[in-house]
Amino acid sequence: MVIEYAPLEDELGDVLDKAMRHQGISEFTLASTAQIPAERIRDAIDYRGDFSREELQRLARALSLNEVGLQALAQGRYPRPEISGLPFCLYPLRTPHGIGVANAYLVAECGSNTGVLFDAGLNYAQIRRVWPRSLVNLNAIFVTHVEQEHVGGLEALCKDYPAVPVFGPKAISSLPTHATALGEGSTLTFGRFQIQVRHTPGHVAAHNSYLVSVPSLPSGAAVFVSGDLLFAGSIGGAYHCHRQLRESLRRLANELPDSTVIAPGHGPLTTLSNERQFNPFLL
Repeated sequence: MVIEYAPLEDELGDVLDKAMRHQGISEFTLASTAQIPAERIRDAIDYRGDFSREELQRLARALSLNEVGLQALAQGRYPRPEISGLPFCLYPLRTPHGIGVANAYLVAECGSNTGVLFDAGLNYAQIRRVWPRSLVNLNAIFVTHVEQEHVGGLEALCKDYPAVPVFGPKAISSLPTHATALGEGSTLTFGRFQIQVRHTPGHVAAHNSYLVSVPSLPSGAAVFVSGDLLFAGSIGGAYHCHRQLRESLRRLANELPDSTVIAPGHGPLTTLSNERQFNPFLL
C-alpha cells in the first residue's frame, strides 16, 4: 500500500540551471555550444522557456543530459511509474515547500500501529496534519540531512516521543543530543525491517540515504529514502560538491536493482528503473 501524489520538484529550467552548474559553464557558453540565444536560456530558467525538439537535442548534447527525459520534462509528460511490490506500507508525509512539497516518510507493517519515520518536515504541526491516525508509536527516527524543511519538526516530535532513538549522519551537531551518528555500511533492524545506511554527500557534506527492505521477503521491492540526492526527473542541488554528488548518484545506479522504489526528499515517488530510463542526469 502506498499513499501518493506530488508534483515534480523540478521543471525544465531547474534542470538546465543545475546541469550548467554541474558542467561548470555559463549560459553564454551553453548558448554558443547549443546555438541558442542566451536570452532564451535565461527565459527557460525563469520558467518561460519554449524550445523545439531540435533545440532540446542540442541542449541535451551540450549538457550531457538524457535527451529522452529532457524532452519529456519540456512537454510536461515526464513518466511516473506505478509503485507496487512493496512488502510493507509506505506513507509519504507531504508538506508545502515553495511551490512544491517536502517529504517525510513512515514505513510500517500494514495493519500495525508502529512505524519508522524518515525526516521530520518543516514543522511538527504540518506533519501531524498528514500523519496516519493508525500509527501511534514509533520504533525510530532517521534523518537524511539537516535542512529546515527536513528537520524543522524534529524537536517537537522528540518531545512527543522522548524514548524513540534518533539516527542521522556523522558530523552533525544540530541533531538532538541523544541522536546516534551513523556512517556508511551501518545496518539496523526493527522487527522485519532492515535499514542499511548509505553515506551520500554532494547536496550537503553530511547526508545519509537509507535502504529499507524486508530480508525475509527477498522478492519484495526495497525503498531507498534518497533525501535530496535524487528526485523524479532531477537531482538535488550540489551545494557541497558536484563531484561527490555525481559519485553518490553513480553508486545508487550501480548498486541497487531496478525494482527499488525511490522515496525522495521532494516530489513524487519513483523507481530506479524509471529514473535510469528517463532522468536527465542518469546517463
